Amino acid sequence: MTRPVLVQKFGGSSLGTPSRVKRAAQRIAASQDQGFSVVVVVSAMGDATDRLLSLASRVSKEPAARELDLLLSTGEGVSAPLMAMALHDLGVSAVSLLGFQAGIRTDRRHARARIVGVTPERIERELESGRVVVVAGFQGIGEEMEVTTLGRGGSDTSAVALAVGLKAQACEIFTDVRGIYTADPRLVASARMLPRIAYSEMLELASAGARVMHPRSIEIAEAYGLELHVRSSFHRGPGTVICSEEGIMEDRNRVRGIAHEEHVARLSVVGVPDRPGIAAAIFEPLAEADIAADVIVQTASHEGITDMSFTVSSADGKRAREILESVAHSIGARTVLAQNGLAKVSVVGSGIRGQPGVAARIFQTLASNGINIEMISTSEIRITCIITADRVKDAVQALHTAFQL
Repeated sequence: MTRPVLVQKFGGSSLGTPSRVKRAAQRIAASQDQGFSVVVVVSAMGDATDRLLSLASRVSKEPAARELDLLLSTGEGVSAPLMAMALHDLGVSAVSLLGFQAGIRTDRRHARARIVGVTPERIERELESGRVVVVAGFQGIGEEMEVTTLGRGGSDTSAVALAVGLKAQACEIFTDVRGIYTADPRLVASARMLPRIAYSEMLELASAGARVMHPRSIEIAEAYGLELHVRSSFHRGPGTVICSEEGIMEDRNRVRGIAHEEHVARLSVVGVPDRPGIAAAIFEPLAEADIAADVIVQTASHEGITDMSFTVSSADGKRAREILESVAHSIGARTVLAQNGLAKVSVVGSGIRGQPGVAARIFQTLASNGINIEMISTSEIRITCIITADRVKDAVQALHTAFQL
């Protein structure tokens, strides 16, 4: 291909109405006029995925994962041809492709599939013909031609994987915000947009609840050194560049942002025999059920007995408790306790490394606002506190002020 490839991803909020689809199409046409071969990845329009989930719940108490994937994939299957139609009306030659036609290959897990490879020959042929290629995001093809989906926010991952596979010059993620902020601007009016942020910091923010980017997309971008540009669908502006730490000229000795995640549940296995293999016995069945555990805390052993607590998404809470109750019986634990109505608040920044005062400031800030910490988890560049969900806004605002973001 003689022209440089540009991958652009438009999220559901950017495509929520026909007029928004047309606006996005104009932006795509302008990019082609600038000399790019453009590949567009689209999400389902607006709240289409939620409506499909609601429809499934009305006909089945527990929809089969395979059928649910096939149903949910139709959301992007609608927005892709609509975008191609809008481009045609602007005089731009375009073709829409479903995930399998675009060569997005995944493992066989439904609802949370991972991309294992991209074979973009069809896309390359269409680009050589001068067409804009519009790809349905969020979906791929597994073994035996099974349609799979990549989980909520999976269109980000589709876009980044295609950008890597096509050796794209750039990958732009268009969303309903201007870029990556120091906190959710809906909670903190003074939140500041960051011009650049490191992959590691963005990955921690995304994993801690910031919904602008899917964590898996950041992992892939970092692995292949692909810079990402997060920009607004509704406003002109540079947005935020996600890149390596070497590409950031700002002072690195700072906290970069506050992330939060609501809808967290805590599970506690009480009275666990303290012997080798017990932790594996607890967490392996959860992993087999594709339930991610986070913020794991084990109490000190007393007379050979300990307690183990961890968090999961509230959506996985019921299933996780059922699994744990079976496990508890087999390992001789006393009982399983569950608590809903929790949330995570995380302070993220490469400046946390080697800075002993950061944790103390977090804890003092929350204490002075009467916010109790239920659990604590840390990484090299992140400190996460579990609190009650009704204090999330207070916590985010207080921490944002305390670190002068």
